[in-house]
Amino acid sequence: MCPPKALSPEEDSAIARPEVTGRKVVADAALAAAFTIAEFCRAHRISQSMYFKMRNLGLGPREMAVGSRRLISQEAATEWRKAREAAA
Repeated sequence: MCPPKALSPEEDSAIARPEVTGRKVVADAALAAAFTIAEFCRAHRISQSMYFKMRNLGLGPREMAVGSRRLISQEAATEWRKAREAAA
């Protein structure tokens, strides 16, 4: 069996570019001032369905409305984590 052909640096970087792969460029959530619900769930390793279950029980983080979007500030996420740790 032959080993795979090594890619040149130009070919390798071309494969990973979002415009080639069609993937969205996602900002690092740790650097963001606020999370979308999807970003919050990924950052805290919970499913979106669990997020909405917890929110419906009054156990979710504070949300803010920005236009038609719902965002969660870094401060609200920190408060939520502290509350969840205290309840554990």
